[in-house]
Amino acid sequence: MRRFFPLDVLVEEPYSEVLGYPKASRRQLQSRLIELKKLGITKVSFQGPLIIGRIAVLGKGYTGVVVLAKMGSKKVALKIRRTDSPRQSMQKEAALLEAANGVKVGPRLIRSSDNFVVMEYLDGKKIYEWIGQLGGKGSAARLRAVIKKVLSDCYHLDEFGLDHGELSNITKHVIVGRKVTIIDFESSSLERKVSNVTSTTQAILIGSGIAKMVQRICSVPPRQKIIDALRQYKNGRTQQSFDRVLRVLKL
Repeated sequence: MRRFFPLDVLVEEPYSEVLGYPKASRRQLQSRLIELKKLGITKVSFQGPLIIGRIAVLGKGYTGVVVLAKMGSKKVALKIRRTDSPRQSMQKEAALLEAANGVKVGPRLIRSSDNFVVMEYLDGKKIYEWIGQLGGKGSAARLRAVIKKVLSDCYHLDEFGLDHGELSNITKHVIVGRKVTIIDFESSSLERKVSNVTSTTQAILIGSGIAKMVQRICSVPPRQKIIDALRQYKNGRTQQSFDRVLRVLKL
């Protein structure tokens, strides 16, 4: 049962540890509470795989903490800027997420402010956990479909010129649920050379951890064959070269 609390609990201990992580003054907490109310956030829930102090949260990175919240009756994911974040505002991250949304990638951006990003809430599992629980008839086909969707999204990002920046560590950055979604664009850039398809393919099929799990469920082409296809893709990043990558991977 998901319990939602009135927003005002965020300025009281122990919940204030989340609103002002890792440390905030009373004044900062009150200012952030006002900011949240202006965004339309009405309630918050404390659940998820990570713990801050005594409070469960959906996620934590070097720029922010993510919790489940509500705007009226609608569930949303709320990213809270850390008080020690190197970023002075969340607006750049919001703009990059909006750019990804423009090619139908990422959780849908709903609203943002200096200290918060409000996004579509994705109820699902991180890809590493989802693969770990796969089994039984049809699991290879389901896994191939998920990998193909992730790589297709990566190609759309490459084509647009938006580099995610963290896909070499794919385990934390894809949610598999009702839909398959690349998340967390805090390290993204429109200025770097893009490497979404190559980084993701290597992480899922060549790297350690997740690649070994994939190889136990479905057949994977020889390493050198994958590398050759990726090298050809890097030289042009065309639809034709991407289709060749999919063919080599039997997707």
